[in-house]
Amino acid sequence: MQKQMTSLQEVNPRVRGIRLSSQSGLHSLTENITKDIIKGTPQSFKELIDVSLGDPQRAGMKPISFVRQVLAVCLCPELLSDEHLPLDVRTRALRLLEACDGESVGSYTDSSGLPYIRQTIAKFIMKRDEGVPAYAKNIFISSGAQRALMVIVKLLSGGEGRFQTGVLIPQPCPHKLLPLLDEAGALAVPYQLIEEENWAVDTSELGRALTTSRGRCEPRAIYISNPGNPTGHLQDRKSIEKVIEFVASERLLLLIDEVYQDSVYAPNREFISYKKVLFEMDEHLRDTVEMVSFHSLSCACVAECGLRTGYMEVVNMDPGVMHFVDTMLCTDINAPVTGQIALDLMLSPPSPGDPSYNTFVHETLLTRATLAQNSQRALKLLNDLPGMSCCPAMGGIYLYPRLDLPAEIKEQANRLGLEADVLYCQMLLEEEDLIIGAGDNGTSGSHHLRLCILVPPDTLEKRFCLPEHPPPSSPAGRVTLFLSQLNQDELHEGDEPDGPWD
Repeated sequence: MQKQMTSLQEVNPRVRGIRLSSQSGLHSLTENITKDIIKGTPQSFKELIDVSLGDPQRAGMKPISFVRQVLAVCLCPELLSDEHLPLDVRTRALRLLEACDGESVGSYTDSSGLPYIRQTIAKFIMKRDEGVPAYAKNIFISSGAQRALMVIVKLLSGGEGRFQTGVLIPQPCPHKLLPLLDEAGALAVPYQLIEEENWAVDTSELGRALTTSRGRCEPRAIYISNPGNPTGHLQDRKSIEKVIEFVASERLLLLIDEVYQDSVYAPNREFISYKKVLFEMDEHLRDTVEMVSFHSLSCACVAECGLRTGYMEVVNMDPGVMHFVDTMLCTDINAPVTGQIALDLMLSPPSPGDPSYNTFVHETLLTRATLAQNSQRALKLLNDLPGMSCCPAMGGIYLYPRLDLPAEIKEQANRLGLEADVLYCQMLLEEEDLIIGAGDNGTSGSHHLRLCILVPPDTLEKRFCLPEHPPPSSPAGRVTLFLSQLNQDELHEGDEPDGPWD
């Protein structure tokens, strides 16, 4: 038999070593159930409801009209003369088309993005940070914030064994962060967020993680998510100052994920950027602390996830190093022009007096109100359930409840070779057709769920709220009943489901 061109042994060891998140197994099971529904296989329910991923439009949230209208005109310039569209939509589309080579969204762009839109980003940052300087030359547009982060981590990565580049990351962290570090060849150095203090970032814990990592790797950077993904915590000025002082003393690069900066909904709380705090600190820190911050079109209230665009701003980076950032972007997939246009619209929305202003404000306020209301509603429900507790979120689009699982579930998960929270999510999927994300695989000795709350309110009501007197056939409240019973009833060995990878 002729030998195949490639074999498993010939696959790049770094690729073989990528650790997929627990969510990947649940997705495989989801695909199988979806196929059964399409085939008409008898099911308890007729649809799957996904509250695991930060994909609001997939969950049923509506897009922002102004963004879609401008994109429509840019894709079909004949609409520039259509007076059924608001004047500011047509004017903005013309301006953006003129910024494209050939006045077409079908043209390539510079590797770091359209210069016009990089300038828009710089203006947004200066306005957000109340005058702190921002320069287009320090801003790089990419096909998503994760791709931008990958570029920076690859730039840092090198060495093996104790010389391997280490990156401090929070526990819990975004579920795609570990695979990203694996692909880039960096070692994840976990530091624990303090759940009892609403997922606070503690510099003494950062110091512990850094000290214990030395000898195993060369720690060179620290990743911070603010507002937190998936915890929803929000750092105040004092907390940010402590982190900046820590990285300055340890000579670490700050990687700041600020993709949920416009999704803060807690009363009397507001987002403040790391850059703004840095530039209001001691001059020595302001001029020496190296920082890269990330923002995304996917994670903001605009939530155009499918357009795959984000950006990063570098601060105090050596110009020689910045040259290689641009070099690496040249080898990567450029951000789609439509995504760059949507990014421009998100960061420079209609102004008071513009024809589209009132609609834009109404739609974005509705999104934030949905976040706040869903957060409060789900928080109360989760904290009322036996075996559940949840810290209130201040921003972002997730809640991260803690599970106090019965010993029977932990034993069953161990027999199946699964983490207990993954088994819990698998059972929810198989019995209630509800997809909820598993937590951080119990690395902190506890178990959690990741619940996306940027979904239409009736989605949460349909699956989570228990009517006072539900009829036996009612879909409402099934999850409430399921969670309550699961924490009270003993499981029997004969009831074990298959693992999600079987």
